[in-house]
Amino acid sequence: MAYVLKTFGPLRLSDSRGNDVVFPEYGLLLLAYLLTRADDSACRISLAVFLWGDGEESVLLSNFHELISAIAKRQKEIGVSLLSFDDTKVSVDREVLSSDLPTGDQEGYEPFSWLGHLHDLFSKPFMGMVNCNSPVFGNWLAIQEAFHVDLLSNALRAAVRLPHTGDESKLIRKAAIVLFRSEASDPDTLKLLIDIFNAEEDVASLQRHFAERSGSISRSVDVLNTSLRREPLIERRPAQPFTDDIRSSLTNDNGGQPVLPRLVLLPPSNQSIRPEAGTLATSLIEDITIGFCAYNSLQVIAPHSAVQIGHHMETQTAFFKRHHVNYVLATRISSTGGDVTLFAQLIFFDDSKIIWAERFSLNHLSLVRDRRALSRQIAISVSGEIDRHRQEQSDYELSPAAYRRFLVGRQHLGQLTLPNLQRAREEMTAAVDASPSFAPALSAIGRTYSKEWLLSARGDVELLKTAEAYAAKAIRERADLADGYRELGVAKLLQGAFDESASAMEIAETLAPHYADIVADHADTLVHCSLPSMALKKIERAIELNPLSPDTYFWTAAGASYALGEFETALDYISQMANPGLADRLSAASCAMLGRQDMAQVFVRRVLEANPNFDVDRWLSAVPSKEQWHKDLYREGLKKAGF
Repeated sequence: MAYVLKTFGPLRLSDSRGNDVVFPEYGLLLLAYLLTRADDSACRISLAVFLWGDGEESVLLSNFHELISAIAKRQKEIGVSLLSFDDTKVSVDREVLSSDLPTGDQEGYEPFSWLGHLHDLFSKPFMGMVNCNSPVFGNWLAIQEAFHVDLLSNALRAAVRLPHTGDESKLIRKAAIVLFRSEASDPDTLKLLIDIFNAEEDVASLQRHFAERSGSISRSVDVLNTSLRREPLIERRPAQPFTDDIRSSLTNDNGGQPVLPRLVLLPPSNQSIRPEAGTLATSLIEDITIGFCAYNSLQVIAPHSAVQIGHHMETQTAFFKRHHVNYVLATRISSTGGDVTLFAQLIFFDDSKIIWAERFSLNHLSLVRDRRALSRQIAISVSGEIDRHRQEQSDYELSPAAYRRFLVGRQHLGQLTLPNLQRAREEMTAAVDASPSFAPALSAIGRTYSKEWLLSARGDVELLKTAEAYAAKAIRERADLADGYRELGVAKLLQGAFDESASAMEIAETLAPHYADIVADHADTLVHCSLPSMALKKIERAIELNPLSPDTYFWTAAGASYALGEFETALDYISQMANPGLADRLSAASCAMLGRQDMAQVFVRRVLEANPNFDVDRWLSAVPSKEQWHKDLYREGLKKAGF
């Protein structure tokens, strides 16, 4: 046969030597359509409707006549009649034209060859880049794609039942990924994929993770209630077991159709000096997609689209909004001291919140062999965090108006000035007025009072009592959210109740181990508990989770460094703050301990201009430090500075 019609990938016509042949696009559509018909022909008007949809018959036929003229001219130029025309119909000549269209005829193929053939075809988009808006064409396209899914599914099921070699096993897995992209929500397909990838152990692992997490939280709650020496602040609720069948989809009231969050896995950026690490990590990301086959609780954007958008940073936000992406898994490869690592973080796109992050070593020689184990670990973690996070989001969905005020208030809360704290409190109060049980807003109001206590430096204990009251109310409304425990921990810490603060922070981080703000506040607690080395490690983790860190992170890191006697490092952290003036007292003490008296005096003057009545001993009596040496070190620096 002289010519071949390629329908997978870009629609195109090739000659016997594989060279592309120019042909009218709608002529190629006619060839594809007629080759799927048993009689190889169709009447003119039905073909016109196929190309342009319903309309005036005279207009359709006029358009079709122009197309026929263009096709006839081109066929004369190449010296072959692929299409023939009479007064009523158009026919395709199969004697001179073949195609890659699968017919379902497996003759001449053994099962794995047939599966490989279908995989190679269906890995590329059918009728890619075709510009045709006719509903009739759309219906035909959907029918063909459903037929292709059936072919691949049947071929995959047949191959799985046969003994297979290592290469054949890899083919089965690759074909399963293609099928997963096409039928991600079909229960039978999901069961097949789970069997293929032996994912039952993944399911069991996720169940164990939730059980262990629930047990840890329960133990911590008991400790906190005991340390408070009062009626239980937190009512223990029976632990809700993880769903017995995690493959069952969340549904809405629209005919029971799944309402699934959408996830995109961006390709890793390579900041390592070893280029081969990029190739390995890219393969790892593809393997992670396999891991999601074990769950039908989310949809994954096709890797091809993810790669394309990964290279165009300026259009990512528009892409995520257009395709209703809820979660973004971003990855990067880096080298630190000879160790090459993959850093992955899961971002909730709706409010740019990092809800999970982890670092994995790429140094081990066995990584190629163990790549699947690592990819499944990441998939399990991400799926579990998305499931947990969606439960938290139910709070926000109760009142969109409250959620909007909450988001505005949180923006103000991110800027540590007294006026911004007041604005944040007003917005959060409005959110609670709209939804009285909205726990995130209640805990945020508590945060405004504890931050006001820090910034005002007046030692007003009533501010801390108010912060504690709002935190306790947030916990009573939602005992499974981390924010309430965090604010309770902060309020208790600033009142000098170190053990109670530590217990609350432990619960908060157990509930949200990858929530950067909570990790940072836990680090701050450790600073005041006079454990600066532990605090510095934890705040460095928070900065890694949230690289565009707020000032509080650097302030905490500076305080930990000062307590370790690393005064230059403390100043380096302060210099990274957007508003370093917030830490003028610590800057003055650090400069004084380094013998830079002139610079120390500059900071002293700025502190006294803002607070003329500032007194070192009164301030230190209010600032909690568990160990006396810690308080003495701060006093020494402040006194040397000239306070």
